[in-house]
Amino acid sequence: MKVLVIGAGAIGGLLAARFAIAGHAVSAVARGPHLAAMRDAGLRLESDRGVEVAKLAVSDDPAAFGSQDAVFLTLKAYSIAAMLPRLAPVLGVETPVVTAINGLPWWYFQRVGGGDEGRTLACLDPEGAMARALDACHLVGCVVHAAAEVVAPGVIRHTGGRGFILGELDGALSPRLEALAALLRGAGLEPTLSSGIRDDIWTKLIGNLSYNPVAALTGARMDEINANPALIGLIRTMMEEAMAVGQAYGARFTVTLEERLAMARRLGAARISMLQDLERGRPLETDAIVGAVVELAQRKAIEAPMTEAVLALLRERARHASANP
Repeated sequence: MKVLVIGAGAIGGLLAARFAIAGHAVSAVARGPHLAAMRDAGLRLESDRGVEVAKLAVSDDPAAFGSQDAVFLTLKAYSIAAMLPRLAPVLGVETPVVTAINGLPWWYFQRVGGGDEGRTLACLDPEGAMARALDACHLVGCVVHAAAEVVAPGVIRHTGGRGFILGELDGALSPRLEALAALLRGAGLEPTLSSGIRDDIWTKLIGNLSYNPVAALTGARMDEINANPALIGLIRTMMEEAMAVGQAYGARFTVTLEERLAMARRLGAARISMLQDLERGRPLETDAIVGAVVELAQRKAIEAPMTEAVLALLRERARHASANP
């Protein structure tokens, strides 16, 4: 398959390397020193399989690659809006765009049916420009249960997990989902097909919206957070608030709060994404991970005081970080 990965950072780099090593025609969009390193020496992947080097076409412009069989969008949430209008040259009529991203996606109310169809999340897409930029027929939701890190320009370290949950926005178990699953499986990853991708997004999100801000605000690793009863109490409250919001919008949680906490403990001593971003002077995915949940809570007058308080703290922390890089 001709596969384009847009955003060859941690997860995007893992996907691009695995696909290329499996023999597919892989291209990747990146920028800066990471792009230069991949152009000069390929993409180096460090994992439990040892060290592998993938050769792939790279550019900072998706138009350089022509029409693709599949596109994986792995950008940070705040970088997506500028990229969507640039995708037209790589999309055929049936090309899927797999959104392997964090938090609630801008497309949450697209192809959902019912009274919410076509609504937008104001904190993510205030004018609806993102919804207009890409026809929702191309979109495939994706929840990532894998961890990786860019340890140097052109070098990705796969630190754990191989799970990728795929789902059509309308819940259909389509032939293109089967094809995407085969692509991932052939690359040594572990795909799962879902008829309720929004449920899967919420299940991951209740962990992200609680642990990520706590890590960013405290500088603590996952094992340190999990060993602190006071922090776990805060996280438990945020999870409960988020679950109430998700359920108000029809989300079904297939794990209990205790089971979700257990999932987080399995990450061991990981430094999770928002902490990594803060330490490296990058913007935080505040709105996609926390702000959107607060917005949805306010729409239905659901009380979420702990989440609102943490959001205020996180936004102020991010403001100071950007002012003093």
